[in-house]
Parts: sequence; C-alpha cells; structure tokens
Amino acid sequence: MLLSLAIIFILGFTLGEILNKFKLPRLLGMLIIGILIGPNAFNYLDESILSISSELRRIALIIILTRAGLNMDLKDLRAVGRPAILMSFIPASLEIIGTIIIAPKLLGISLLDSAILGTVIAAVSPAVIVPKMLKLIGERYGIKEKIPQLIMAGSSVDDVFVIVLFTSFLGLAKGGDISALNFIRIPTSIIFGVLVGVLIGLALIELFRRFTIDDSLKVVLVLSISFILVTIEDSITGNIGFSGLLSIMSIGITIKRVRPDIANDIGLKYSSLWSGAELLLFVLVGATVDIKYVSGAGLSAVILIFGALVFRVIGVYICLLKTELSTREKIFSMIAYCPKATVQAAIGSIPLTEGLASGNIILTVAVLAIIITAPLGSFAIDYSYKRLLNKA
Repeated sequence: MLLSLAIIFILGFTLGEILNKFKLPRLLGMLIIGILIGPNAFNYLDESILSISSELRRIALIIILTRAGLNMDLKDLRAVGRPAILMSFIPASLEIIGTIIIAPKLLGISLLDSAILGTVIAAVSPAVIVPKMLKLIGERYGIKEKIPQLIMAGSSVDDVFVIVLFTSFLGLAKGGDISALNFIRIPTSIIFGVLVGVLIGLALIELFRRFTIDDSLKVVLVLSISFILVTIEDSITGNIGFSGLLSIMSIGITIKRVRPDIANDIGLKYSSLWSGAELLLFVLVGATVDIKYVSGAGLSAVILIFGALVFRVIGVYICLLKTELSTREKIFSMIAYCPKATVQAAIGSIPLTEGLASGNIILTVAVLAIIITAPLGSFAIDYSYKRLLNKA
C-alpha cells in the first residue's frame, strides 16, 4: 500500500504540474494517471488501497467540504438564499428529465433505466467546484455578487437531492415501489444535517474556549467528528434522512460565524490537507475508469452527456431569473455548475452490481461524464472567471 500511495502522490503531482504549465487543469493530469495506473490499465495499484478507495475518496470530500464551511460567511448565504435553494434541485431535475427524454432514443434503454442514468450523471461535484470557488473568494472575484458562495451552497445540497432520487428509482427497478414517503428523506436530510452541524459547531467553540488546544489537534478533532457523522448517515435507513456531508459543512459555517479567528486558523490547516487529499481523490477516481466500456460507448453517450448538460444550464438560468446578476455572471454560473466526478465515481457502478440489464451502459456514461465534464469544467472556470466576473 505504501508504494501505491507514493505512486499516486508523485505521478499525480508530476503530470498535474506538467499540464498546468500548458494552461490545462491539474485535475486532468490526476485523472489520466489514475486511469493508467488503475486496475483496468497497467494495474500498478495494490489491491489493499483499491479496497479502501471509496473511503479515501470520501475523506477527501470531507476535507474540502469542511474547508468550504470554514470559508463561508452566513451573511453571504442569507444574501443568496432563494437562488441557492433553487440551485439545489432545479438544474439536477431538468438534467434528469433531459436524460429521460434523450437516453431511450440514443441508447435504446427503458424510461426507468433512463431515470436511473439521469440521477447518476445529474449531481455536480463539490470536489471540483468547491476548490475553484474558494480560489475565487481568495482572489475576490464575484464575491460582491456572492457568486462563489451561491454555487458552493447549491452544490452541497444538489448531491443529497440526486442520491435520494437514485435510491428511489433503483428500488423501483429492483421490484419495489416509490411512495411519497421516500421523498421525505430530502427535506429531513437537509434539516437534520444542518441542525446537528450547528449544534456540534457551537459545542466545539465552547470546548476551544475552555481549553487551550493546538490548531493541529483541533483539525484532528473536527475530522474525527466528521468521520462519525458520515458513518451515522450510512447507518440510517427508512424515510427519515440525515446528511452527514451537510452537517460537516454546517460545523465549519458555525465556527466561521461565531469565531472567525478560529475558523481562519483551522482553515489554513485544512488547505494544507487538501493538497494531498486532492491527489488521492482524483487519481483514485481515474482508477475506477474502465477504458473498454468508454471506448465501446460511442458517440451516442457523448451526445447524451452534452444534451443533458443543456437541460442543466437552462435550469441554472431559471434559478437566476429575477436576480441582479449580469448576463456575464449568469453565464459563468452556468459554466461552473457543470463538472461531475465524485458522485458518479461513487454510485456509477451500483446498477451493474445490482444486476440491472443496462448497468454497463450506465457505468460507461458515468465514467464518460467524469472524463468529459471534470477537466473541461475545471478548465472553463479557470479560463472564464477573470473575463466574466468583477473583482471586488
């Protein structure tokens, strides 16, 4: 395992930096290295690290969402309230509808399988989007209009909404049924996730006030609590939901609101952690890619992905109606709300393992969505933000 970790860090960093010199996103280099050293290509990764790949990717996601919370001001969230709520479900809903319309004609699959495919590819990737939005906040682009905060807030809830729909449609395909009670998980996941996060954030602030704790130990404590929260989320079944990831983000937002000095200190430590976690996340996402499936998907799958993205950007535009954003700022928001990666890597293979007839094609489109939208979206954000957003 140690040799595999060394290969991931050294090769992922090296190719990422090489591509960065050519003005291409580092993310693309990390994905390419993951594909090459993964089990479906040269197979340089030890089986032991592949067996915990999903847990390592989740740790990376926890780190970036905590960092997002520590950098997000509650006043900014209030200012973008209505559009952020709409962004959490309208773009994904329209992308799922678009997939249901397009996929049966292009891929020859049923409406139900098209709905499952739509939920797999509809979620945006906080792991791609959040670091970019934090960069914008650091460079003070779009912060007066609250654009980075809007996109971060919407993307964190978007995943909860999509995963609940995915679980419901998959259950229906396996012979179950969908009732109104299934969808209670969406608001309850959000409400309980935020509530628990706020309470834990306040408790941590009181702990830090009473005891002198080193910043590094504060990070260890917050990380440990985060691991517990996502474990609780996994263990909860039934119609009442709980979002551990939203809870983690809420901890950071609460600390930022009450004690911004502590948030800044911890945030610096999390920034350092992200440097390594980013390599782990995207190299291991690349390692899930099976080139055989991708090469056999053909042009139809690519057309489907871009067709579904058209529905997504229309959804983003609808969310931003009646806001004070300029046309340029709306265009940037549409661009920034397209990258896919983490959710697709996490759930793309589930329909195949559950025995669905279209499991292979769903996995293939999920993989293609990562390969196409993650690097292209990352590049488009880097290329456009200085041209489309105002610097405060």
